[in-house]
Amino acid sequence: MKIWRVKQNGNQYSIDIGNIIIPCQIGKNGLISSKLKREGDLSTPIGKWKLQSLYYRQDKFNYIDKTIKKKIPTFKITKLCGWCDDTDSTFYNQKIIIDNHISIIQTHFEKLWRDDDAYDIFFELAYNNSAIKNKGSAIFFHCSFEDLRPTSGCVAMPKRFFLHALRNLDVETYLEICGLE
Repeated sequence: MKIWRVKQNGNQYSIDIGNIIIPCQIGKNGLISSKLKREGDLSTPIGKWKLQSLYYRQDKFNYIDKTIKKKIPTFKITKLCGWCDDTDSTFYNQKIIIDNHISIIQTHFEKLWRDDDAYDIFFELAYNNSAIKNKGSAIFFHCSFEDLRPTSGCVAMPKRFFLHALRNLDVETYLEICGLE
């Protein structure tokens, strides 16, 4: 089992992956106890979350080989991939395929195929797996925005470090999000 730790030092955050300290971003409103986490609060839940699956755009990140696929379930992102963040939906906190049927019955989802590179490659964290309504959805470990701005509740690091992360991936890898030290 491997544990990658997100730590806070003042107003800065970093993640320790394989003995390399990497700057990272968290939610705009900072860290929050997972018990208090709510949908849309722009906060990142404190806790230890298993890296549940890996999503990637093959046109932008083509280094996903059999070794990685043996360690974690992997999914290619297409233009029809979305993630439901609608608390009234039966698809809440799940990957969905965007089509006319979903668009009609579904009021809100996030597109996974993006122009800003944030979701070129990302890990889904095992947060709110039971899909408890309003506890938060789509908590990912994804690529930083170009301007390094905070996320909506995820953890983000520069895309150039994802290859290092994949090399340090284990079958049981956790992202531990810690409070102030």
